[in-house]
Amino acid sequence: MEKTGPQWYALKVFYNKVFEMEDLLESMGMETFLAVEKVQLKGAEHLQARRIISQAEPGTDRRFIVEGPVIYRRVPCVTSLLFVKTDMEGIRKVDELFRDAGILGRPQGFVYRQADKKDFCAIPASQMKAFRLVVESGEKGLAFFSGEDLVRFMQGSRVRVKEGALKGAEGYIKRIKKDRRLLVCIEGVIAVATSYIPPDNLEIIDKE
Repeated sequence: MEKTGPQWYALKVFYNKVFEMEDLLESMGMETFLAVEKVQLKGAEHLQARRIISQAEPGTDRRFIVEGPVIYRRVPCVTSLLFVKTDMEGIRKVDELFRDAGILGRPQGFVYRQADKKDFCAIPASQMKAFRLVVESGEKGLAFFSGEDLVRFMQGSRVRVKEGALKGAEGYIKRIKKDRRLLVCIEGVIAVATSYIPPDNLEIIDKE
């Protein structure tokens, strides 16, 4: 049987079930990543969330993050996209699980495959690292684009950010809505564009 070490894979999740699938995969011992924005809840929303959390087992409701008296809602940046890190045997199990209509009476999603549809699309570690760096930086004004957009967006010089919260992030410079922005891509799946970055904070690197 073919064996490889753990790698990152992208999953398309149907029916707004990313939190449920996140819980399921982690219960199977797999590492997951869900790109989310933390939105602080106030007023009636805060009180409602507090009631929901108090009625659940501690730490079981993945929709919320509690930091002392403050409650945040985890809002997916891309509603149907979830990442999982596992080996070849594991991703085959995930693929079977997602396509099995017996779970809830219908398929739950699919694993992204390479262009020829034969093999699962393992994500290069460098791309996953750069994507997570940008998403988890706390920077405002991020914009996300689907895999179909990447062909027309991935043009121009490949650069690296030299300073600040995005230091080390690598991507392409692209003019989007009149601003020159850094586009960080997971090829064939998703791209995230930062807000404007001053040219002095970028260095050109060789294309791979």
